[in-house]
Amino acid sequence: MLAHRLVPILNVSNIRESFAWFEKLGWKKGWDWGDPACFGGVCSGACEIFLCENAQGGRGKSDVKMTFGPEGDETGDKGVWMSIWIENLDAVYQHCVVQELEVAWPPTNMPWGGAGDACTAPRWACFPTQPGY
Repeated sequence: MLAHRLVPILNVSNIRESFAWFEKLGWKKGWDWGDPACFGGVCSGACEIFLCENAQGGRGKSDVKMTFGPEGDETGDKGVWMSIWIENLDAVYQHCVVQELEVAWPPTNMPWGGAGDACTAPRWACFPTQPGY
């Protein structure tokens, strides 16, 4: 088998609010389906994420605030982890702060040689395309 594309599907509680959240992050609404819309996609360049309102996956059940990071519990059930590989981590971090998106921690050198931060709702880990920070 040769896969040509992989598109994650996120279970969201409100698709319109989710479209708005991704737009704050700099993504674009690609399409929606249903009346009212209950399924759709957001796009950034060649990347796409499907959003499904109250179906197709879980959002986590534990009381753990973060499943990764300085105070995270990687064993906690808190939904999906996704990595977005980007060119300029500092610019994305500043953009998230300006857009008032929750940022779990600022850009940080990681022990495996990369840098990352986490912009939440849904849970995100953003990493630069170059190793090191």
